[in-house]
Amino acid sequence: PASLHVVEHIRLKYACEDCQAHVATAPRLPETIERGLPGTGLLAHVAVSKYIDHLPLYRLERIFAREGVMLSRSTMCDWMASIGGLMEPIWKAMKDRILLSKAIQTDDTSVPALDLLLPGKNRTGRFWAYLGDRRNSFVVYDYTRDRSRDGPDLFLSGFSTGYLQSDAYTVYDSLHNRGILEVACWAHARRKFYDCRSTCPNYAHPALAWIGRLYDVEKAATAAIQGRLVEEKDIENEQRWAIEDEIRGQFRKEQSHPLMESFGEWLKTVAGQVLPKSPMGQAVAYSQTNWEALNRYLDVPFLAIDNNASENALRSIALGRKNWLHIGSDAGGRTAAILMTVLQSCKHFKVEPFAYLKDVLDRVSTHPHSRIAELLPDAWKPAPAKSE
Repeated sequence: PASLHVVEHIRLKYACEDCQAHVATAPRLPETIERGLPGTGLLAHVAVSKYIDHLPLYRLERIFAREGVMLSRSTMCDWMASIGGLMEPIWKAMKDRILLSKAIQTDDTSVPALDLLLPGKNRTGRFWAYLGDRRNSFVVYDYTRDRSRDGPDLFLSGFSTGYLQSDAYTVYDSLHNRGILEVACWAHARRKFYDCRSTCPNYAHPALAWIGRLYDVEKAATAAIQGRLVEEKDIENEQRWAIEDEIRGQFRKEQSHPLMESFGEWLKTVAGQVLPKSPMGQAVAYSQTNWEALNRYLDVPFLAIDNNASENALRSIALGRKNWLHIGSDAGGRTAAILMTVLQSCKHFKVEPFAYLKDVLDRVSTHPHSRIAELLPDAWKPAPAKSE
């Protein structure tokens, strides 16, 4: 089991024996938190426990107490805020990489946040997940006070050309109006038909079958790609991606396009046979309203059929909020977004989160900003061990 220990640094003072002047003291060793007690191992442990293992700080307080160490949750909260500030340059570097993508996926979810104007009451804050393309495959989280368009507008202010795949929420309209192409999500469209399977089965089940065939094409294309890549050995990423695009594009052209055309004609027929405000009428209207965006993935092989990757990125928050009492403040939400970005990206790149965070906390305050890319999870290498 993990253990906690105290490391004492003794700084001797020296002075002239004759006049007691010229007092000299050894300088303090570098500290992650200035004049703070925790070492980088303890800081990394608390962060990983909260943002990877979903342990709220009040539980960690009790766990440490059983070990005979009294650490208040407020103290640990201050620690997380401090290391969140240290890790912010890495968060910004990952955000900059995402904005270089040709396609970005995004989704959001709610989280309870303490309302400082109404003590004891919670309001609803939002976490947003942004995923880059295969060349910049980071997941970056952002926190906002509400679900207004200001959050995506500000985060994506540097993204002016490319594709944005989302759930067709209206806050993204301003982004599409400035030239970013909308890509809709077939999982969201399918869900609306799925909800009608008991109230309107005669129409819901054919729609689900049609959408299922579109997904079958994607599965067949993936299997063909994997079979092709087995034959290719020692190829660069660019070559691999070219093979993926070629095979997936061919499958979609030959199989998905005809399916989409016939499904579109079926939707037109059904639209005149159901009540517009009924669940089935709304499901049909959603697909027809977003038809161009739902079709866009067909002609761009590197686009996904749905937005599920960004939804999966929000699962960690959905799990965490079952344990958290709330986000304590907007600043706390910002800290959580930064640390979750770093740690969840470690999981994505199969980097051990504790080892990464401990090492980076040892280095980030003195690491040259011009070389911050070396500390990103996809490029990180542990610092070489110091010789005795």
